[in-house]
Amino acid sequence: MKPHSAFWPAIRIACFVSAASLLNACASMEATGPKAEATLEPRSGSTVTGTISFQTSGQKIRIEARVAGLTPGAHGFHVHEAGDCSAPDASSAKGHFNPAGRPHGHHGSAERHAGDMPNLVADSSGKATLSAEVDMLSLTEGPGGILRRSVVIHADPDDYKSQPAGNSGKRVACGVIRSI
Repeated sequence: MKPHSAFWPAIRIACFVSAASLLNACASMEATGPKAEATLEPRSGSTVTGTISFQTSGQKIRIEARVAGLTPGAHGFHVHEAGDCSAPDASSAKGHFNPAGRPHGHHGSAERHAGDMPNLVADSSGKATLSAEVDMLSLTEGPGGILRRSVVIHADPDDYKSQPAGNSGKRVACGVIRSI
C-alpha cells in the first residue's frame, strides 16, 4: 500500500520538530553562565604562554586551557589566592586558593583546596589542552570567588598528596582571572 501524499508534509514537520528539539537539548548542556579568562605570562625564566577560560555550568565551573611552551609531561595547575603575577617567580600569587582551610588533595576529592585542579599534560611539542569541570569554585569576587585571583602552572606534576602544594615545583606561568 502506497502512503497517502497528504501525510508527507506532516511527517516532515514532525521530523523537523524532533531534530530541533534534540539540537536544543544538546545546546542546553553547554556552559551558559558567567565567563572569566586568564592570560598566562611566563615566569621563572620559562616561555610558557596560554589562555585559561572559566565558565559557569550549573553548579560547576567549566575550565578550558590552551597552553604552549611547557616541557613534555604533566604539570600542576591551580587557582592561587592573590591576583598578582608581578613577581618574576609568581610568588606574588601566594598559595593555593583555599577558603575552607582544607589540606591539599586530588581535584576530584571533597578534601582539597578549592583551587586544586587536574594536571595539565603537555605533548612532545610542549602544548597542552584541558577541558574539565570542577566544583568548589565560583565566578564571583570576594572570599569564595576566583575573580581577580590568579591561575598558576607549575614545572612539575601535582602528586595530589604532598602538603601544602602537591610538590609541583616552580611556577612557570601565571595569569590573573578576569571577568569577560
